[in-house]
Amino acid sequence: MIKAKNIHKSFGELEVLKGVDLYVKKGEIVSIVGPSGAGKTTLLQIIGTLDKSNAGEVLLNGIDFNSLNEKDLAAFRNKNIGFIFQFHQLLPEFTALENVIIPALIARKDSKKASEKAIEILNYLQLADRMDHKPNELSGGEKQRIAVARALINDPKIILADEPSGSLDSKNRDELHKLLFDLRDKFGLTIVIVTHDKELASLSDRVIEMKDGKIILN
Repeated sequence: MIKAKNIHKSFGELEVLKGVDLYVKKGEIVSIVGPSGAGKTTLLQIIGTLDKSNAGEVLLNGIDFNSLNEKDLAAFRNKNIGFIFQFHQLLPEFTALENVIIPALIARKDSKKASEKAIEILNYLQLADRMDHKPNELSGGEKQRIAVARALINDPKIILADEPSGSLDSKNRDELHKLLFDLRDKFGLTIVIVTHDKELASLSDRVIEMKDGKIILN
């Protein structure tokens, strides 16, 4: 499902990734751990097509996205990858429902069908009574579940999560952790998580440890 080979990435004189190899099987939940500055988020961004490596290749479901132009790459990302970030990144001027629908509209899907799909997901996530609320009217846990719904709207094959529970209290953190595993089982997702949360990492199918731009445990 995800195959990265000999990934190098530098920012000026700073070499952040130093020949990283990574393989994630379909349906697997993998946590990437390590100290700050290890290169975890940079690797996740490259896997997610948000950034490009200086050398090496990444294949998602057999497709080498380095061969795609910017337009095709954006369409590929929108269709195949869902993102969950630490601080949810919801647009404050839109309701929860509208935030969830946005990626579907970008993909030029029918707005009525997209709305129906979003409502279905929000119901599944127990947010039916919050879908008309704007982000400033939602709790931290609710906002993060809205972000999860947004990540699911286009039926992605892969979910990439960067410190998804990092801003949550312990109760909402535990609920989010359980939700990620429930989603894997329900939708057959492949999930890669960057985290400092040892409890979350311990629940994963596999833990990958990074240090100084390299994978030291795979």
